[in-house]
Amino acid sequence: MASDSPAPGASGIDLSRVFDAPGERVYEAWTEPERFAGWFGAPLDVPVSGVLLDVRPGGAWHATTVAPDGAELPFWGEYQEVVPPRRLMFTLADRSSDDGAEGELVVVTFEDLGDGRTAMRFQQLGGNLGGEGYARAEAGWSRFFDHLADQLAGPPAPGAKVTGHDDN
Repeated sequence: MASDSPAPGASGIDLSRVFDAPGERVYEAWTEPERFAGWFGAPLDVPVSGVLLDVRPGGAWHATTVAPDGAELPFWGEYQEVVPPRRLMFTLADRSSDDGAEGELVVVTFEDLGDGRTAMRFQQLGGNLGGEGYARAEAGWSRFFDHLADQLAGPPAPGAKVTGHDDN
């Protein structure tokens, strides 16, 4: 059974973007490791390594960013809901999360606008970061999504399957 979106007004982040790419291609950028690694962390010139995306309910995900000084910042979580190519819900934790904490809840929805564009809504909720923490996280996600827009505006990655272009 599909879960409802988190209640509006909860502490967290709520960002919306429209991308010049079909919905399936935007969804794939979130669910294919090589595409995910291409935008997550990229605008900060922070390479991403060790990407694992087991995109199914109960499946784990993991990605580690590597700072210029070599410091590693791991991110991880578990997929709660997967509705291709419309919705992802997963937990998000990093090394700043309390031991045993489930971290934040992230909900990403994709609406194919039917003209080669996709509306994406990103919510990160949980109340764990506080006001300043959410402000920093929101700025980071905004930069990531800027890079995602650049990636989606270009041609698909070599060998990538192109979907959603022959509709109608």
